Amino acid sequence: MRSIWNGAISFGLVTIPVKLMNATENHSISFRQIHLEDGGRIRYRKFCELDDHEVASSEIGKGYEDADGSVVPITDEDLAQLPLPTARTIEIVAFVPDDRIDPLQMDSAYYLSANGTPAAKPYALLREALRRSGKVAVAKFALRGRERLAMLRTVDDVLALHALLWPDEIREPEDMAPGTDVSIRDKELDLADTLMDTLGEVDLDELHDEYRAAVEELIAAKAEGKEPPPLPEPDEGGKVLDLMAALEKSVRAARQSRGGEPDREAEVRQLPARKPARTTPKEVGGKKSTSTRKTTAPTKRATAGKASTSRATADVPTADSRTTKKATTKNAKKETAKKTTGKKTSTKQTAAKKTAGAKKTAARKPTAARKQTS
Repeated sequence: MRSIWNGAISFGLVTIPVKLMNATENHSISFRQIHLEDGGRIRYRKFCELDDHEVASSEIGKGYEDADGSVVPITDEDLAQLPLPTARTIEIVAFVPDDRIDPLQMDSAYYLSANGTPAAKPYALLREALRRSGKVAVAKFALRGRERLAMLRTVDDVLALHALLWPDEIREPEDMAPGTDVSIRDKELDLADTLMDTLGEVDLDELHDEYRAAVEELIAAKAEGKEPPPLPEPDEGGKVLDLMAALEKSVRAARQSRGGEPDREAEVRQLPARKPARTTPKEVGGKKSTSTRKTTAPTKRATAGKASTSRATADVPTADSRTTKKATTKNAKKETAKKTTGKKTSTKQTAAKKTAGAKKTAARKPTAARKQTS
C-alpha cells in the first residue's frame, strides 16, 4: 500500500514517525466522453482567455480571485513559508469519548503505520492506551495544502485516522423538518419498533453494490455483441396512503423474507363485502309455488266479475302462498293474512255455487281491504 504522507504523531513529548495510507478505495465505474460519430475520445485542453492559445501544465499556477474580479497570484513558495506547525505533524489536542464526534463531520479515512523499527514501541503504546480508555484522540494535521481536523482510533491492531470537517463547515438543518405538526400514535410507534426488530441486524460484509454489478454485466454483454440483460421488475412505489397498512405490510414482508410466519396481529383485514339485495322473493319451507299465473293486485281481484269455483279458489291466498312476498310497486309491502281468515275464505269459496258468485265477491271485498291496510 503506497503512502501519501509521511510525518509523525505528536503525543505530548512522544513522537511517533508514521506513514499515511488511504483506508478506502473507490470502486465506482468511470466513463469516458466519446464522439458518437466515430467513438473518438473527447479531451479538454487548457487555454488562456487573454491570448487564446493552449497553455502547458508547467505554465499554470495558482491565483485567488478577489471580490472585485482582480486575481492575486499565490505560489507554492508563498504557501510553504506559512507558519503551519502541523505541516508534518499529527498533533493530538485532546482525548474524548467516541460519541462526542458527530458523524456528519466524518470525511476521508486513512491508516497509520509505524515508520521504522524505533516507532513500533510508541505506536503500540498509543494504540493500547486508546483501546483501554475507550476514547478517541482529536488531532490536527495538514494535508494537500490545508490544515484539517482529525480523529484517531484503533481498528484491530492498527491506528486509523479519520479526517473531520471543521464545526463551521457543517450546515444547520434549518427548515428541513416537516412544516406542519405531525401526531404519531402509540400503535404506529409499536409497529415501527416491531418492524425494526424484525429486520434485525445485518452483516455489513454481505452487502454489495448491486448497481455496479449491473453496469459491469451490461458492459460485458455489449463488449461481446450480446443483448443487454433484461431490466428487473420495477418496484411498486408511490404515495403512502395508509401509514398503518404500510407498516403492517412491511412487518409481514420482513418476517417472510427471514423464513418466519407473519404475525396475525399485523395482518390487514378488510371488511366483508355486503351481499347484494335479493331480486326474487324468498320461498318458505323450501317449496316452490306451483301456480304459474301472473300476480295481480288484490283490489283488481276484488272487483272482478263472476268466476268459477276453481278460479276463485286459486285467487284466494292459501296457507303456503300467504307468506310469499309479492311485488306490487317499487314500494311494495308484504302481504300477509291470518291463517284463520284464509281457511274461512277457502271454505266459503269451495262450498259456494256459481249462482252465488256475486255474494262471494262482496264477501271478499272486506278481506282485500284488510290485506291492504295490514
